[in-house]
Amino acid sequence: MAEHIGIGDPPITVQIKRSARARRYSLRISNKDGAISLTVPKYAAMGEAVEFARAQEGWMRKHLAKKLKPLPLVFGGSVLFDGEYRRIEPGTGRAVRFEDGVLYVPGKPDKLPAKLRAYFKTMARERMVAASAHYADLLGQPLGRITLRDTRSRWGSCTSDGNLMYSWRLIMAPRPVQAYVAAHEVCHLVEMNHSDAYWVLVAGIFPEYKARRGWLKNNGTVLHRYMF
Repeated sequence: MAEHIGIGDPPITVQIKRSARARRYSLRISNKDGAISLTVPKYAAMGEAVEFARAQEGWMRKHLAKKLKPLPLVFGGSVLFDGEYRRIEPGTGRAVRFEDGVLYVPGKPDKLPAKLRAYFKTMARERMVAASAHYADLLGQPLGRITLRDTRSRWGSCTSDGNLMYSWRLIMAPRPVQAYVAAHEVCHLVEMNHSDAYWVLVAGIFPEYKARRGWLKNNGTVLHRYMF
């Protein structure tokens, strides 16, 4: 069975390939699909392989950004919303509407990205504030300020004084994934680390966290490709 590791946040999936002929670590990024593989000596310790990959995170992100083409937002095209590809069509009035699986965006084509971004930010705030309040209530923890940003290095964060930050691009992920990220960050109100105790806390309020975390691991880079 192939071995895989996740590096950074959002995670970069790296496949470990053990080779009896390898004498050193070697990273490769596929020109076809951007898949990353790390060839290691046959009996190398996994911990050493992880540390090597971590040291190369910046290099990997730089080259992935070059290989993955940006996805434009145009009428007749599509965009992820709640984990599903939704068609984008011209709309009427002043506000973006989501009806019957279609995103209706009013205005001229050159205004489409900005209007869709504003709508996504509004929806993301509603979702993440509600989810954060729900999980904070389960843990009996007060919430601080909640902000949304367009972050590349992480999907969310929690400060020592209880302020939470989320990437508004999470609105493109499935709703259970959005909920997982909220639960993940709220648990940091209790445990400001990723210790065993922290993950026990996460599992207590969000038992299916591994599957939702896996979705971000496998699909997170797509959310950053859209040109808003």
